[in-house]
Amino acid sequence: MNAAYAASSRSIPATSAQKARRAGYVLSGLAVLFLLFDATMKVLQVPMALQGTIQLGYPTSVVLPLGIVQLICLAVYVFPRTSVLGAVLWTGYLGGAIATHVRVGDPLFSHVLFPVYVAALLWGGLWLRDSDLRSVLPVRKSN
Repeated sequence: MNAAYAASSRSIPATSAQKARRAGYVLSGLAVLFLLFDATMKVLQVPMALQGTIQLGYPTSVVLPLGIVQLICLAVYVFPRTSVLGAVLWTGYLGGAIATHVRVGDPLFSHVLFPVYVAALLWGGLWLRDSDLRSVLPVRKSN
């Protein structure tokens, strides 16, 4: 490739669809990295994960199965053909996390709503990178 072509191809601005797609991958990537870290902690039975589970009122015997469920949901989410199903599965899982934090009386913004933030990253990233999802869930202009 010659230098003139390389320079001109770098100066072409990305379209808004390309920018949205990139932003979607960034949002999804942040959520996936966090959820992969959380699932790994559970599968490896890290003492911090075990202690957190006890503080939430669950026996430590649920930590490994929860970690496996998280890995399955994550695998479903990261494959483009099943990503919407993965987001739906994560929504259910994270809803349970919200209920748990409400039940134990955790602080609202740091604990109760944290699963909502993660779900927003999952769905927002998916919405930005999937035009079919945007057509099903459009942003409507006010009248």
